[in-house]
Amino acid sequence: MQPRDFSLYGAVDLGARQAAAQRKQQAAQSPSQPGAPAGHALVIDVTEETFNTDVVERSRTTPVIMDLWAEWCGPCKQLSPVLEKLAAEAGGQWILAKVDVDANPQLSAALQVQSIPMVVAVIGGQLVDGFLGAMPEGQVRQWIGQVLAAAEKMGMQLSAPAGAAEDEQDGAQTDADAGFPGDAGPELPVAYADARAAMERGDLDGAAQAFEQELAVNPADPVAKTGLAQVNLIRRVSSYDQAKARRDAAEHPGDVEAQARVADIDIATGRIEEAFNRLLGVVRRTSGEERDQARVHLVGLFELLPPNDPQVKKARSALSALLF
Repeated sequence: MQPRDFSLYGAVDLGARQAAAQRKQQAAQSPSQPGAPAGHALVIDVTEETFNTDVVERSRTTPVIMDLWAEWCGPCKQLSPVLEKLAAEAGGQWILAKVDVDANPQLSAALQVQSIPMVVAVIGGQLVDGFLGAMPEGQVRQWIGQVLAAAEKMGMQLSAPAGAAEDEQDGAQTDADAGFPGDAGPELPVAYADARAAMERGDLDGAAQAFEQELAVNPADPVAKTGLAQVNLIRRVSSYDQAKARRDAAEHPGDVEAQARVADIDIATGRIEEAFNRLLGVVRRTSGEERDQARVHLVGLFELLPPNDPQVKKARSALSALLF
């Protein structure tokens, strides 16, 4: 995902799963896990019985990153220590929830696990697409930054990492001058809260409407612009048969719509550079209306990230070179 405004890419309503898990948890009356108290543990093992409490409910106040793994999985053993290290560094800004897919087959099926290691996030009860495979630490760190940015944009107040109090104090005046929302700053627009509430109940149309209403009043609002772009991306991706979309793109490299669908899927799952490069390739190979169609879609994807994002800058530069 992205060091930026990321969002609830591929958001899935977990309401049904939450209710089922809650019933199962109440019936089982499982004892608490050993170790640190549930409210303070940075890394926790999650089961089908504890999923509702430890993931869905906790995600309403703190982002939860799920590491889906198995004992036999070699790449999992490479990725898990990286996630645990970053969780420790974060000092409670987010929680790492580890799920043994072999021990929790129903949960794995609900999360549509097809390959491991698989990492996803949950924000405000909504599932956020992540990545597959053992990515390098730098890319994992970047994706986590995107998750935290998404949480903040949805109004979640994140605690500062342990040891960051002095840095926070030094930067407080800078943030106030910049107009960043905070305890002493201006209140967040009502539209942000409305959009968040809509996302939590899986109402993408309601979230889009909230952002559109904010833009009608403040057309330059960067949060609303990004939020609307992200909601529209979710709506597009949720309508795709992803396996078919990838087959179509592979079989028809000149089909702009087919390539755009895969670019949507890639950016929704954090493959930012792949998404941009795919559409840059289409711009390079086409002309006329097809080229303009690819350009417009690519520029639309730029709206999902902050303007100063290095990947956006790089792709904009490449696009300019191709066009001019």
